[in-house]
Amino acid sequence: MKKFSAIVLTVVLCLSAVVALVACGPQKSTSNFEVPDVGYDGSEVEIKFMNTMGKSLNDKLTQYIAEFNKLYPNIKVTVDNSIKKYPDLYSDISTNLTVGGQPNIAYCYPDHVAGYNVAKAVVTLDSLIESTIEVTRADGTTEPLGLTQAQIDDYVKGYWDEGKSYGDGLMYSMPYSKSTEVLYYNKTFFDEKGISVPDHWFSKDENDKTSVEYVCQAILKKDSNNCIPLGIDSEDNWFITMCEQYNSGYTSFNDGVASFDFNNETNREFVKKFSEWYRKGYFTTQSILGTYTSSIFKVIPGVKDYAKDAVHSYMSIGSSAGATYQRPNALEDNKYPFEVGIARIPQIDNDNPKAISQGPSVCIFKKDNPQEVVASWLLVKYLTTSVEYQAEVSMVSGYMPVIKSAQGNAVYNAWLEKANGGAQIQALSVKVGVANENSYYTSPAFVGSAESRTAVGNLMVSCFKITENIEQQISKAFQDAIDECKYKAM
Repeated sequence: MKKFSAIVLTVVLCLSAVVALVACGPQKSTSNFEVPDVGYDGSEVEIKFMNTMGKSLNDKLTQYIAEFNKLYPNIKVTVDNSIKKYPDLYSDISTNLTVGGQPNIAYCYPDHVAGYNVAKAVVTLDSLIESTIEVTRADGTTEPLGLTQAQIDDYVKGYWDEGKSYGDGLMYSMPYSKSTEVLYYNKTFFDEKGISVPDHWFSKDENDKTSVEYVCQAILKKDSNNCIPLGIDSEDNWFITMCEQYNSGYTSFNDGVASFDFNNETNREFVKKFSEWYRKGYFTTQSILGTYTSSIFKVIPGVKDYAKDAVHSYMSIGSSAGATYQRPNALEDNKYPFEVGIARIPQIDNDNPKAISQGPSVCIFKKDNPQEVVASWLLVKYLTTSVEYQAEVSMVSGYMPVIKSAQGNAVYNAWLEKANGGAQIQALSVKVGVANENSYYTSPAFVGSAESRTAVGNLMVSCFKITENIEQQISKAFQDAIDECKYKAM
């Protein structure tokens, strides 16, 4: 009997251990905001939304806040767009957090949220998203405070996932307006010279005519007079996207601990290859050129204000939201000197494409009055789930809608149908971006992640300029970048 009891006790203890292990396994943390029992109680509250919008976007926002107030007249919204740069906005909010002067809602990037979270200032949105409390609007109708599953599924997955990129599975931000990187190319030149648009980076063999490597060679054979075939605006994005395309490791963040994973053979090898390209004159970057590379993409030597020997390019990788900056200046007859083509950025594996997700999200800050938080959520929900607002913002700004249903808007579709490489270049850029929405990724966000982006961008530029003991110097540059990241994350 004692032996049987001992066996039973052993089994019970083993099962308890298994249960404990399961309980200690990876799980989503608990939201830091408790939704009031009534959700929004209809009381008068004032909320402040800080962003970097220009006039056209602000006008659109003002229009839709007026529509929102028809539903919730007691939620008074103040918009502050006096700060026009994202880093300056982050700095201002960070300073004001120390005295409790943070806004209710703000434009944000993941690095910003990670910084705000040092003070645990950002509301995790899970309890709001999951709430089934019915909220009564001014017209007598009701809506769930949270999001339905259909609404959640409507968000572009890559944009939605950015809000959960902080290592604990919780939602810290909502996607608002998004962009990506695309390849701009001189379609007129490509068509005239019989050059194919590249869709991958490295040549597989001598007959591979759709690699960037081959196309750069082909361009230089056609035009070697101060021609740099390719311009790339962001060295950091380039490095990080290559890591994502190779699945070779950049950074990771687990259990509150950051890891810098980019010093590996695969990454050193692609940087070595690009440094060879640089010495062959295949490309330049914004840091090397000293300005956006669109400045040389738009150049037509000997045409209009450009000298016959002006430095120029035929490809440019830049933001999809900046398409109008890639378009050449119109001539006296109001026609453009060449047509711009736009394509997905080159890949390592075209069956598993990867491109960076950019553009602002919005976060909600903690406040003593929970009704301010609920009211802020209702506005964010309204703006990010409105088909009309998302479509109209896209047409005004060139950002892509964060919800897929915006593509069903008739006015928006008519705008996209007019897309071309001239007057309607912004529509063309959005059209290409939307078509590739399944390829978007975001990197883990933590204190120090912004510095790691800068470090790998600087790493790329320094390696491009190495001319001797190349492998040894590249290895040293990688280790120096790792050491810098670890130091700044301390």
